[in-house]
Amino acid sequence: MKILITGGAGFMGSFVVKSLLKEHFDIIVIDNLEYSGDIKRLEDVLDKIEFRKLDLKNFEELKKFLNDIKPNIVIHLASLTHVDRSILFPRDFIENNIIGTFNLLECLRELKVEKFIHISTDEVYGEIVEGSFFENSPLLPNSPYSFSKASCDLLVRTYYKTYKVPSIILRPTNNYGPFQYPEKLIPLVILKAINNEKIPIYGNGKQIRSWLYVEDFASALKVVLNYGKIGEIYNVGSDEEYENLEIVKKILNYLEKPYSLIEFTSDRPSHDFRYSLNFDKIKEIGFYPKIKIDEGLKITIDWYLNNLDWLREKYDVVNDFVKKLLNYYKLISS
Repeated sequence: MKILITGGAGFMGSFVVKSLLKEHFDIIVIDNLEYSGDIKRLEDVLDKIEFRKLDLKNFEELKKFLNDIKPNIVIHLASLTHVDRSILFPRDFIENNIIGTFNLLECLRELKVEKFIHISTDEVYGEIVEGSFFENSPLLPNSPYSFSKASCDLLVRTYYKTYKVPSIILRPTNNYGPFQYPEKLIPLVILKAINNEKIPIYGNGKQIRSWLYVEDFASALKVVLNYGKIGEIYNVGSDEEYENLEIVKKILNYLEKPYSLIEFTSDRPSHDFRYSLNFDKIKEIGFYPKIKIDEGLKITIDWYLNNLDWLREKYDVVNDFVKKLLNYYKLISS
């Protein structure tokens, strides 16, 4: 059984690759290795997979490659994923996420795979103050990133309905864990705290997110791969719901760093207050997350402490981006 994983050198993708290797599938990975993709995430399994550097925007190259390898199953994780970056560079997200997904679907329309699993996000629903989103809740994206992912979801639905591409959509909540690119909240806080630098927190830090350890996400994907129904959508949620400020303080406590490192900054535009997923549907086919936030944070922080070289080699690029971002938010809020 050949499984093609797009974005397999990304944070979530690399964990999916390693998880599926344990099931003895033939794994083929494509990734364009842009800024957040990193082949180092796959170094320990490169001899067990086939890897190809390939950009989904290159339709002809993609089509030829897929026709050559003829995968049975395609798992689509390739995507730009950072909300803040999408606010500064919306075109990149439209071109990478939407055009990339469109090109992939066009290839699959002719290829006739057994299953196509598209990884989306809880952010396509927008924000919810009380209660939780269900799989049939309206899509109300509030950022260029979430718009691009909602657009991809609708493309996938269209190709399932019109061309019978056998599709399943997963909408996971916020993932965290080792090897996550340090523009995201948890690794950025760890990086800043280790360096005793100010940690920027948007607004009052009261925004609420559910947190899912990345290995739990990989387990959810395996459940859907085995038991998911074609044409369905599955929320991949978590009961670990916390304010951003609470997460920051947990990290500081573990690192024995003072709360005085926290610096409240201008909030980002249309910042969603809260995400929450009802994930009863995926529970019914056998998934439930195992890693609680304190255990997951300990594993994550310890990994970064033991891999400071990897973290610090990203420092200059991430730090420059954060400065540019905060200056932009300050400018538009004044």
